[in-house]
Amino acid sequence: MELPRGGHWRNWVGNQSFMVAHLASPTSEEEISALVQAATSQGKSVRCAGSGHSFTPVVATSGLLLSLQDYQGINCIDEQRKRVSVKAGTKLSALTRFLKEAGYSLTNQGDIDSQAIAGALATGTHGTGKTLGNLSSQVVGMKIVRPDGSVMEVSDTKNWDLLHATQVNIGLFGVITEMTLQVCDAYWLHDRVWREDFESLMERYDELAATHRHFSFFWCPTAASRHLYCLPDTTKVSRSRKDFDVCEVKVMDMTDERTCYEGEHEKIAYSSDVFAIHYVANFHELEYAVPEQFGKQALREIRDLVLTKHPDCLYPVEYRFTRGDPAWISPFHEQDSVTISCSGGPNGVDYWPFLKDVDAILRQYGARPHWGKLHFTQRDDVDRWFPKAEAFRQLRREWDPQGYFLNDHLRALFD
Repeated sequence: MELPRGGHWRNWVGNQSFMVAHLASPTSEEEISALVQAATSQGKSVRCAGSGHSFTPVVATSGLLLSLQDYQGINCIDEQRKRVSVKAGTKLSALTRFLKEAGYSLTNQGDIDSQAIAGALATGTHGTGKTLGNLSSQVVGMKIVRPDGSVMEVSDTKNWDLLHATQVNIGLFGVITEMTLQVCDAYWLHDRVWREDFESLMERYDELAATHRHFSFFWCPTAASRHLYCLPDTTKVSRSRKDFDVCEVKVMDMTDERTCYEGEHEKIAYSSDVFAIHYVANFHELEYAVPEQFGKQALREIRDLVLTKHPDCLYPVEYRFTRGDPAWISPFHEQDSVTISCSGGPNGVDYWPFLKDVDAILRQYGARPHWGKLHFTQRDDVDRWFPKAEAFRQLRREWDPQGYFLNDHLRALFD
């Protein structure tokens, strides 16, 4: 099989780009298998791109880059077990529209729904909720194309260890073609937002996390900060007299109400119609999962860092909750966590020193990276923070002994 010509690729915010020798957009599992086999038989590396939503160079390759933009759709639904099998390139927005029509919901999801489902799950993407896991914890089965083009099936009915090894995989075991997700009956959410002083929110923090299905907030160092993330104006429902050094708070709870309502500061709608919000792609984001018991202290240190050393770094700091899960290299492996996200962007400020200082703070607490967000993780960090790291590497070597699915960024961490 002759491989197609390549070209230029860039991610959604433009901080990652490269030239690739071969670029293909297959439309079937058979075509994906044939392309992978053709590339590896010629000694070429293979990586796969979903929606290009990662800030890290996880997609980069000089060999064959597969785009799954033309490989979308629902394969089947198991109504008895409430499971949905979906093609790997399917956007989260398309999946949730299908689930809504079929009477189901994802247990949880994040606040952006433009990602391809395989990429979102492979990097450890999550939403917020003290009792809720990340998206990959909803995976109960996968089909993965291996280096020789054969298709391996992974499921919770065959091998739990293999499932947990591959639930968060960063594309290191092959090209995922299908994912089976455990879904739940459709539910509606009541969403509310308001503004609160930082110290006041720290006092209410434990209560809010315990009493709401979803609780998150953005700490905004300046009045201009909220506009960088297109956050709503909560002046009318503010519990603070300030518009700087404040938190923009969001809670969501299940409701029996089935009539859509959208006011200035609250909304009632089907689950996925509430989760997703709009962002302008004007930022480059770092994110780590901090053990939950250290979350408030870590946030306080970052707040002090911004107010004293980096006052030009204006982006809001996002704070969310995620329950621990068994996936081997999940940021939340066997650890209930909070995630702290800090951004810089194309606003003329050299934000790299700020992100390095944030990293220095968070690594004191054993914080683990989101694989699709900027991070400064080294191989010894992976060994220290992920107890199953070497088992993951060994299994990866068994699946791909020639390292066809590695790239320079991932080789340094997982070869």
